[in-house]
This record gives sequence, structure tokens and C-alpha cells, in this order.
Amino acid sequence: MEYVDRINEWNGASGSALIVMRRGEVVCEHYAGHHSHEAGARPIGADSQFNIASARKSYLGFAAAWALREGKIGSLDDAVTGYLPELDAALLQGTTIRHLLTHTHGLHEDVHGRLFREFAPGRSWAYRGVNVVMITDIIERVTGKTVAEILQEQVFVPLGFTETGWRTEASEHLVQVILDAPERTELNLGTDGSGGGMQRNLFVSARELAQWGQLHLTQGLVEGRPVVPAEIIQLATSVHSPEPTDPALPPMGFFWYVQDRPAARSEIGPAVPHGSFQILGVTGPLVLVVPEEELVVVRMANKRYNYSGPDGDYLHYLREFGDRVMASVS
Repeated sequence: MEYVDRINEWNGASGSALIVMRRGEVVCEHYAGHHSHEAGARPIGADSQFNIASARKSYLGFAAAWALREGKIGSLDDAVTGYLPELDAALLQGTTIRHLLTHTHGLHEDVHGRLFREFAPGRSWAYRGVNVVMITDIIERVTGKTVAEILQEQVFVPLGFTETGWRTEASEHLVQVILDAPERTELNLGTDGSGGGMQRNLFVSARELAQWGQLHLTQGLVEGRPVVPAEIIQLATSVHSPEPTDPALPPMGFFWYVQDRPAARSEIGPAVPHGSFQILGVTGPLVLVVPEEELVVVRMANKRYNYSGPDGDYLHYLREFGDRVMASVS
């Protein structure tokens, strides 16, 4: 807890949470700070919902796995242009669903929103946003449902989640995102009609994010009862990256980092066991799932770029976090 609090202090977060689940039980639950730096701001509590930023991609990965299992997407190696025929076929030549889900697509946008190619599909790795837009669009087209609707039907309602959702209206439960501490803040709510899962407005309480991690740990079982088909979880959290051209490139599931082989650009610490998986958001939320230890760790924060120390080496601090978790377990 002290380490997490120190990271938050370094980066200017106003609030944080930490939950550790071991063998299905909550063994640590810690809340600190307030919803913002403003005087009289609401204290962080169990019902506080944080904007989880890019950690939301784990939910998108679930929706993609569901669409694959349902046969709505034929194969991971289907061409993207088969689903988005209006895009430039020459530019997207060789780009597959697999590439979109593993950040190996090689596409980027210029300042005017025009697509260009950084590298050939599957030949490298880069964390961009264009693939998120594309796979979300594909899922909506082939299923006739938004990502939010899929998650609501398949997970949120069956598990009774009420503190997870793509928010478009302010609420006392929503934690402010600190842009530049301590002055600039925002809620980062979606615009009208953006509750479908396309925008970065997914808010989740620490408890429900931990339960989301637990659902992945148990491969869809809740109290021994199958709620989600195990195949969906296995699809989302298995390595699907193309054979790497550079051993430093991280092995990826459906947006999850997966501990598979040593990789210098992985966000998972080297002490974390094989088969573990992790996802991060730019405001500091992190979910680490360690099946070998029946362990789920969730940390929350509300400061943009809240994942490194004073020297800005974010990979070092992310990997150190996982290593510290494992040291505490042993």
C-alpha cells in the first residue's frame, strides 16, 4: 500500500484504491484520498467509480472473443477489409483481426486523422488507437450490438454489476481525472449517445474491477457456477501475437499483456509467473491476474500518466509493481 500511495503522491493523484483477492477472497481493500484536489471533495470509498481509460480494452477484448465464439467474426486471420470494405484496401492489405487485437497492425493517424502505415502488419508492435476504433466498429457491425450491450448482457447483468458503465452523465460517485495536478481536472464523460463502448468513458469501482479480474481468473465461473463460457476468457487471455521479429516485443492476448516469454517491452514484471496477464490505463488503473497463485490485484488512481516515478520510466515502475506483488505473496 505504501508503494502505491508513493506513486500517487509522485504523480499528483488525488485519490486511489487497492484491492487484492486471493483464492476468491478479498485479503486487502484500501482507499485513500478524494475525488479531486478541490476543497470539500468527496472521499474515495468503495462506491467511487474511476475512469479506467485504456484498461477498458479488456472489456473490448471480451466482446471480440464473444463475437468470435458466436461465429460473428469468422477467424482471427480474417482480413480487416472484409469487415470494413470502405477503407483503403491497398493500405490495409494483409491486416487481420489478429493484428488489431494485439497492437501489431502497423497503422497510425496523422494530425488530420488520415491513416498511414508505420510498419507491415505483424512485423512490429505499437500502441495506437486506430485499431480500437476499427475492432469496435467491426463488432458492432457483425453482432448488431454495441460493446456495452454485449457486456451488459453477458457479464454486468448476470454478475449484478451496477458500478461499471460507459457514463454520459455526471454523478457523485464518479472520480475526477486529474490532467495537470492540482488544477486541471475532467470527468471525461462521453458525448450524447456515446454509452455504447466506443469512447473512453468507462467508469468502474475498484471492487467491480477486481470481480472482473476474478471472472478471468476462474475462466467464467462465479462461486463454481459457469456464468461466462470458459472459451471466451481463454481466447481473450491467450497469446495471439504473430511470431515476433524482435524478442523485446510483448506477447499479447486481446489487448491484455500476457506473461509468456521474457520481453523487454512487456509491462509485466519478470517475477510474475508464466500465464499471468495484465492491463493498464493511462490514469493509473491496473488489473493483474496471476492464475498460478489464484491472485487478482487491482489498483486505481485518477491522475493522467499515473504509472511511473519521478524519472518517468513507466515500464520500470509497472514491472516493479508486479515483482513487489509476487514478493509479498511469497
